[in-house]
Parts: sequence; C-alpha cells; structure tokens
Amino acid sequence: MSLARSAALVFVAALSAQRLLELGVSKRHAQALRARGAVEHGQGHFPLLVLVHVLLLLGIVFEVFVLGAQPPASWPLWAGLFAAGQLLRYAAIRALGDFWNVRVLVVPGAPLVRTGPYRFLRHPNYVAVVMELLAAPLIFGAWRTALVVSALNAIALWVRIRCEERALTTP
Repeated sequence: MSLARSAALVFVAALSAQRLLELGVSKRHAQALRARGAVEHGQGHFPLLVLVHVLLLLGIVFEVFVLGAQPPASWPLWAGLFAAGQLLRYAAIRALGDFWNVRVLVVPGAPLVRTGPYRFLRHPNYVAVVMELLAAPLIFGAWRTALVVSALNAIALWVRIRCEERALTTP
C-alpha cells in the first residue's frame, strides 16, 4: 500500500474516532442540559450536518483509493490549517464547557458564553469546522471532496447559524 493510502486511512480512522468520542461527550452534555430545562431547536437540519462529516471521510478515501489523489507539495500548509482549526474548535469546546454539544440546546435564562474565542468571534466552532473541512481533504490532494463538502457545509451552516441565532435571542 502506498504511503498516501496508508496516511489517508490513518487520518480518516483517527478523525472518525475523534468525532465518535466527541459525540459521546455531546450526548452526556445534552442529557444534562435537558435535565436543566434546555429546549432543542432545529432538529431538522441535523442530518445535513451529519452528511457533511460522513462525506468528508468517505470522500478522502474515495479520492485517494479510487481516483489516485496524492498529497500536493502544499500539504504541510493544509495540515497546518487543519491543526489550527482543531485548536480553535477545542478552544471553543473548552469555553462552552458543559454547554457544548452538537445540537442546538438552549437553557432558558442561561447567559451567553463570552470567554475564550467567543470574546472575538460569535461562532468560533463553525469557523474551525470550515477550516477543518477545507484543509483535511486538501492534505491528500482530494480537491473534489474539499469543494463538495465545503459547499454543503456552507448551506448547512447558513441554516444552522440562523437557527442558533433565533434560539439564542428568543426569550
């Protein structure tokens, strides 16, 4: 097996494991938030977000294994952007603490988080995910996946952010 294929498999496996672990944390946080009276908003768009992340993983594997994509000379730049996205995302997760989850759950009367990257950005987690979804496939030269996943993610985030903003500003 080529180095590119091996690296892609390791990367996709590691990213898959990371996301599955995060879903476990999210589930625990969501249960605790619901116990505190949290109300969920926008359940209908959640499958699109899941689709985006699944297509990312499948797209990288498809392009590397079937279409023969190879890491470009610029792969370190893309790896750096991916790593920066990871750092920003985890800073957002840390700032949100027990409020972080993959759903739009709002505890009535809870104040907005304004620490960490939320001091500077309204939606730092989404900025980080945009960085990750663009950079991850480009590390491996999977530019088709980067285009498709980024376009779908733009649609998903347009819906998600509007939903979140309504949920956070509704008394």
